[in-house]
Amino acid sequence: MTDVVLDGVDKVYPGGVVAVRNVRLKINDGELFVLLGPSGCGKSTILRMIAGLEDITGGDLWLNGTVANDLQPRDRNVAMVFQEGALYPHRTVKGNMMFPLEVSGDDRAEAHAKVHELARALGINSMIDRLPRTLSGGQRQRAAIGRALIREPSLFLMDEPLSSLDAGLRTELRVEIAALVRSTGTTTVYVTHDQVEAMTMADRMAVLRDGVLEDVGTPEQIYEDPATVFVAAFLSSPPINLLQATLWAVEGEGLLLDFGQQRLTIPWNDPRASSLISHHGQAVTVGIRPDTLMPIAPGSPAASGTVLSGQVRALEFHGHEWLAYAETGITTVDANEVGRPAAPASYEPERPGLLDRVRSMLGRPSQTEEPVEEHAGHHRRRADLVFRIAPGDRPNRGDRIALTVDFERVLFFGADGKRVTPIHRTPHANAKPREVRSHEAPRHQ
Repeated sequence: MTDVVLDGVDKVYPGGVVAVRNVRLKINDGELFVLLGPSGCGKSTILRMIAGLEDITGGDLWLNGTVANDLQPRDRNVAMVFQEGALYPHRTVKGNMMFPLEVSGDDRAEAHAKVHELARALGINSMIDRLPRTLSGGQRQRAAIGRALIREPSLFLMDEPLSSLDAGLRTELRVEIAALVRSTGTTTVYVTHDQVEAMTMADRMAVLRDGVLEDVGTPEQIYEDPATVFVAAFLSSPPINLLQATLWAVEGEGLLLDFGQQRLTIPWNDPRASSLISHHGQAVTVGIRPDTLMPIAPGSPAASGTVLSGQVRALEFHGHEWLAYAETGITTVDANEVGRPAAPASYEPERPGLLDRVRSMLGRPSQTEEPVEEHAGHHRRRADLVFRIAPGDRPNRGDRIALTVDFERVLFFGADGKRVTPIHRTPHANAKPREVRSHEAPRHQ
C-alpha cells in the first residue's frame, strides 16, 4: 500500500514543450483516483512520471513518504495497464499472468493457484490456456489487468484501459475493474478522457487542461461545485448552459444579471451575494444546468426576476426524457476559450513530421494547418438554452416557452473562468509530505 504526492511537478520536453505545469496533488493510500481531461492535457504524462517511465523536470514525486524522482521503475513496486493491454503474444493467458511470479521466484504451485483464483475473479478462467490473438478486446484487457494485479503491487496504474472497447463492454468492465481494485485495497491511478468512467469509478478525481490542474475532489463535489468554467462544461451531459451577463448591484432590488435582452435578479439574502457584489459592473459567466430550468405554463405566476424565455428551436428524444433547445437571444460562452493558460515564452512548435513534408511536396495542406476542434465538454456556438422535459410535457418546435431558474444551483464564473463564489471541499485532502497543508482543490474565491 502507498500514497502518492506530486509536489509542484513540471514536465518540459525538448524544444520547450510544457506538458505538465506545477501540479500539486495527493493520492491517498487505497484510493481509486482518476485523472480526467481531454487529449493532450498531461494526464498520461503524469501517470508515466509516477511509473518512472518519464523523467520529472521540476518538483518532487513522493511515494509512501519517500522522494522517488530518481527511483528506477523496477524499484517502485508499480504495475501498469496500457490502452491495448500489451500481452506477450507467444504466451497463453495463464503464461502472461504467471510471468511476474516467475520473475520474482514465487513457488510454482502457489503461483498456479493464485493465477486460477484471479482468473475466476476476472471471468477469464475458461480461456486461461488460450493465446491473446484468440481473445476478444475485453478478454485481453482482463488478462492484462490480471497480470498487473497478480504480483500485488503497492500502486496500480491504468492508462485508458477501456478506450478501445465498444460502449457495452466498457460499461461492464468499468464496474468489474472498480470492484476488483477496491477489493484488493491497492492504490489505483486511472487515466481517462471519458467523464462517465471518471464519475462512476472514482473515489476522488482531478481534472486537467493544458497540463494545469483545474480541480480536485469527489465526483459529487466537482459536478455540483466546480472550480472553473472548463470543469463545469467538461463534466456535463447534457451540456451546461454558459451564459454571458453583466452583474449590477441595485439598491432595494438585489444583484441584477443583465443578459442584454433578458434579466435575472439575485436577492440580497442569497448567501453568495457578498461574494458576487465585488463584481459589480463586470462581465460574468452564468452556469445553468438543464435540470435547474423548469418550464412553466404561459401566464403562470412566478417570482419576479426568476424567469427566462425563448422560442423552442429543436427537440431531442432520449427515451426517458426530451431535451429542448430554445433560442433566447442571450450570448453563450465557449468554455474552451475561457481561462486557458498562455503558452510559455520557451514554447517552440515541433518540427514538421514526415507526413507533413509529403503533403507539402504534393501541394496539399499540412495537418497542422487544418483546424482541430478540441473536446471541452459539449460547447455550442448557437445562443440556445438547453433544458429537460418529461416525455408527456414536451412543447412543439416554434412554441414560446418560459423557464423558472433554480438559483440555488446556478454557478458564477469570472472573466478568467474561475468561480467567483466559495468552493466547498472536505478539509483532509492533499496533505503534503513533512507538513500538513490543505490542497484539496484550487481556491478560486
